[in-house]
Amino acid sequence: MKKEINVVGAIIIRNGKVLCAQRGKSKTLAYLWEFPGGKIEEGETPRQALKRELVEELNIEVSVEESQFEQTAYEYDFGIVNLTTFICQLKTGEPKLTEHIAIKWLDPSALSSLEWAPADIPAVEKLNEVKFNLV
Repeated sequence: MKKEINVVGAIIIRNGKVLCAQRGKSKTLAYLWEFPGGKIEEGETPRQALKRELVEELNIEVSVEESQFEQTAYEYDFGIVNLTTFICQLKTGEPKLTEHIAIKWLDPSALSSLEWAPADIPAVEKLNEVKFNLV
């Protein structure tokens, strides 16, 4: 049985655009795009993990919506990734590259122009379908 990995991803919205982050060449799923985030540590809630990961990865603080946006399970060769994404608003800081090689702020309609990690694709598709006010 494959290892299950529980992770969270942030759909960070600013001025109607969504933050996209590109994985580095030494990472699993190298050069693919993702919503930033990471593993949920023991004793953390998904929202707590997301806030911690964003401070560690991008040196930013966000507010996280109470309800999840999308939940996906994707089976990679290294394990099954259970990804929960949340809509977030940037509170403080400007994203700094510490683990990613690039970031882009894109309009939701342009998200599909990037090559996304498979687990992130359902959230990308849902962002294109859902008509809500991106502040």
